[in-house]
Amino acid sequence: MSEILSVFEFIHGMRWQDFVDILLMAFLIYQAIRLIRGTRSMQMLVGLAIVLTAYLFSQKFELLTLNWVLSNFLSYIILILVILFQADIRRALTQVARNPFARTSPELMSVIGEVARAAFNMAEKRVGALIAFEREIGLKNYIEAGKPIDAKVSTELLLSIFNTDGPLHDGAVIIQSGRLAAAGCFLPLQADEQVKRSYGTRHRAAIGLTRETDAAVVVVSEERGIVSLALEGRINRIPDQNELRDQLAQLLKTGDLRPAEEIESASAA
Repeated sequence: MSEILSVFEFIHGMRWQDFVDILLMAFLIYQAIRLIRGTRSMQMLVGLAIVLTAYLFSQKFELLTLNWVLSNFLSYIILILVILFQADIRRALTQVARNPFARTSPELMSVIGEVARAAFNMAEKRVGALIAFEREIGLKNYIEAGKPIDAKVSTELLLSIFNTDGPLHDGAVIIQSGRLAAAGCFLPLQADEQVKRSYGTRHRAAIGLTRETDAAVVVVSEERGIVSLALEGRINRIPDQNELRDQLAQLLKTGDLRPAEEIESASAA
């Protein structure tokens, strides 16, 4: 009974600032777990927890050599965390900086419609494709390594680029500021054990790019004839054009597009 009274006294003695502080910390911890869940960083976090447990164990039972080694290791823990979780930290800071009130422009919605129509057209014909949308983190390095195009996005252009007889069909196209910036771009392949063995080169490239940046990547599988969307290192199958349009529209909200030529929307086709 006395313990319950002590808890009530403790709560009664807290300031409103303390409640806000606890809620903010809980929110930050939840967002951090949500950000790294299902990624390689989660395994690294578990590994660090094991190291910390071993350190406490060595202190309690006076294991001097182990304690000395782990003490030196943990003295650099901030630097280690920055190195291990640099991609996740960069992605988190980008999300914080994004304008929550931004809207998807009509020009970009037209681009999204063209991409959705082209993706499912190619899926039906079993033609593979990789279409990356630049968001907050720039893809300049990948654009410069590909073939510069700088053209308005259209279904016909995408079908032409990914035609198996064309010279650029093996690479990715990158859409930047509502324009098709480059084609034949090669993205970083993800080759760790967490990636399913059933995934081919295009899926691994999409996972690799979305783990390093905040890009959204549309993947068309030539083997299975399905369309997927890669984001934050995860691949999700998309059932139809409408779903792809909705998800891309939600992800690509921005007010910073440069003026683009009016493109015939997929819904009007």
